[in-house]
Amino acid sequence: MIRLFILSLATVFVTLSSVAQERPKPEETEVWEPVPPVVTPGDYAGPQSPPSDAIILFDGTNLDEWVSTRTGKEAGWAVGNGVVSVVQAAGGIHTRRMFKDYQLHLEWRVPEGVEGSGQSRGNSGLFMAWDLERGQGYELQILDSYQNDTYVNGMAGATYKQSIPLVNPMRPPGQWQVYDVIWRAPRFDEAGNLTTPARVTAFMNGILIQDNVEMEGETYYIGQPEYHPFDEAPIHLQAHGDPGPTLSFRNIWIRPLAQD
Repeated sequence: MIRLFILSLATVFVTLSSVAQERPKPEETEVWEPVPPVVTPGDYAGPQSPPSDAIILFDGTNLDEWVSTRTGKEAGWAVGNGVVSVVQAAGGIHTRRMFKDYQLHLEWRVPEGVEGSGQSRGNSGLFMAWDLERGQGYELQILDSYQNDTYVNGMAGATYKQSIPLVNPMRPPGQWQVYDVIWRAPRFDEAGNLTTPARVTAFMNGILIQDNVEMEGETYYIGQPEYHPFDEAPIHLQAHGDPGPTLSFRNIWIRPLAQD
């Protein structure tokens, strides 16, 4: 009996060890080379005025267009002096409205006194479409990538763990960074099968970083990307939980685009 018990324990141990060895790790989807060349962007002349047909998502005064992703109620980030700053304890926020295809303008700033290194340095994310039920989406990375080494498919301007930006046009911490994004949502048939992948074109500080890139699915920290059917979705801004001074955003507007 004792011998059988010991053999059973050994079998369980071997099984658990095999499961642990097979479990994916975040490092498996990190790419470190080639490193995009550094490009110095032109001088920043200040916030760009939105076009006449834009929906204003944040004009510096309130977060009426946003809600807490955690609770679905009032967004808990701090608004003042024309900017909104991440409140880590409040979690991420997402738009009240749902979108499909669009042009988006967003300005963000890593504070001058940012601390940390790698992925723990001003980390956030612009999720161009967010699945509220599953808590997943399609992320364009926000990070201080000014003289800050990390895996290149996780640097600023990367579609996270997928497409490396063409160049690195990051301004130093304390200066405003500008994203202009064209998002084309994926299409699915009535059975939920993918018919057209998502595509993204993005400019950072006026410089092309993603050129009509086809996405492989939702962007994951661990594991391979995959698609899940949806039609319209909100836009999500991430609260990553980095220590030290926090990120700020301003001048966010969107232009829904004609579909198909």
